[in-house]
Parts: sequence; C-alpha cells; structure tokens
Amino acid sequence: MIMDVARLVETTVTGLGYELVDFELSGRGLMRVLLDQVMGITVKDCELVSHQLTRLLAVEGVSYGRLEVSSPGLDRPIKKEADFIRFRGQKAQLKLRIPLAGRKNFIGILGSLENGVLQLDVDDKQVLIELSNLDKAHLVPTF
Repeated sequence: MIMDVARLVETTVTGLGYELVDFELSGRGLMRVLLDQVMGITVKDCELVSHQLTRLLAVEGVSYGRLEVSSPGLDRPIKKEADFIRFRGQKAQLKLRIPLAGRKNFIGILGSLENGVLQLDVDDKQVLIELSNLDKAHLVPTF
C-alpha cells in the first residue's frame, strides 16, 4: 500500500515538472512530500502540488490525516545516486548503518561515485563509503 502511494505521488510530482526528493507516510496519518527543481521551490509550487495531490488521493481513495508539501531546505536529504553526483563538491553529513573505522557519522566533501562506492573527503583524507551501508545523508549548508 505505502509503495503504491509513493509511486502515485512520484508519478504526479514528476508529471508536474518537479523532482520528488522524499516521501514519508507516518503512522499518525501525516503524508510528507519534499520536492525540488533546478530553479528552487516557491510557496506557489507547494500549493500547486498540494492541490493536485489532494484531488488525486481523494479519487484514488487514499486515506491520510494531513498532507505536507515543502521544499527540502538547505540541508536537503541526499537519497539517490544521482543526488550524490549532482551535489559533488558540496559538504554533506552521512550516517552509516555499520561503523567504518569505528565511526558511523562523517562530515565531508562529496567526491566521485563509482560502482556504488562514494568517495568522501574528510579532513584532507579520502574515505570510501558503500552506498549500501548508508543510513542517512544530507547536505550541510555553508554560509
């Protein structure tokens, strides 16, 4: 059910010309949708997607308590391989499932990605991280 709803949301969001960054359906009925596009996301964009999803979910009979549509923000989650390629050279925080060299948390500059292995520059040292070992990753805003 959740996978079907996620696919429905992704199809709708991409059909409207946006990228689906993240989708979450909590046990308390909150449906959270994060969208992005090259030019950034405005309140009008969120409003458009929200109205479209509200109508679609009603037609499809999907029950939820509240719909939240927003931009991913400056600390944007990094989910897909394409995200790691797109944000190469930017600072990111990564949390691993299984410790690497005794650590689960890393902050560094995103490097190359080859065969599912990410190069992360941490304090002038290269750390190789398998994406399959990644629990969470997000950009770290720099001002």
